[in-house]
Amino acid sequence: KEAAKLEGSKDFAKQIMQIAGVPTAKSFTCVNQAEIEKALDAFGAPYVVKHDGLAAGKGVVVTNDRAEALAHALSSPRVVIEEYLDGPEVSLFGISDGKTIIPMQPAQDFKRAYDGDQGLNTGGMGAYSPLAWAPKDIEEEVLKKVLQPTVDEMAKRGTPFVGLLYAGLAMTSKGIRVIEFNARFGDPETEVLLPRLKTPLAQLLYAAATKSLANYSALDWSDESAVTVVLASDGYPSDPKVNLPITGINPIANTFVFHAGTKKVDGVLHSSGGRVLTVTGM
Repeated sequence: KEAAKLEGSKDFAKQIMQIAGVPTAKSFTCVNQAEIEKALDAFGAPYVVKHDGLAAGKGVVVTNDRAEALAHALSSPRVVIEEYLDGPEVSLFGISDGKTIIPMQPAQDFKRAYDGDQGLNTGGMGAYSPLAWAPKDIEEEVLKKVLQPTVDEMAKRGTPFVGLLYAGLAMTSKGIRVIEFNARFGDPETEVLLPRLKTPLAQLLYAAATKSLANYSALDWSDESAVTVVLASDGYPSDPKVNLPITGINPIANTFVFHAGTKKVDGVLHSSGGRVLTVTGM
């Protein structure tokens, strides 16, 4: 529970990164309007405002509109306001046994609801892997600068992080910067990573759980590309329409359909949430 605060509290994650020397955006943690306004003025537009606690992937606002940024900040008792990071975003996961952490290959997801990076932030509308444009040594660099220092610091505190550490990264003009951590497999990147992972997942998780990742050889990956698209309800993320019938889910070669917000009504599949299905093609 203590280690999972890396995801559960943006402020806690910032503290760990600062102590461990992990590169991240400059930030202020604010608890009242005066602090919020001061932080917004310090960084200027585009404004990046994050609720400190969990918010189902919708706690972050990036906007040029100061009034919108202020309103979002005031809707939470505690917020982290940080400098805007330029450059593309990359997701890179590491599997940890509390001491050793093994990086997985990177993926890239897209957060905005609509085409062309328009609309509200969501939990992710699609992803792909591998990234042909990413630096060849990205896994080694992220392991050295981000994943290992974080795991080392958590172990030093007596709250070792065991499991899946997700690093959301910005590839900025000044180098790699951490946007956030998650304490789990991230959706929708997982839906393009696991179909490409040839190493048996159960064996990898067992090695992490039994503190034996140090004896583990490098992960084995398929050379195939994977692309996933989230099929979301109309109105997602603010007001999704649900309980609508779903048709056309037929098995196709090299394709996986992952269910998220579905249920059966009288034997017929229906939507039951904003994120309904994720469809991956290899």
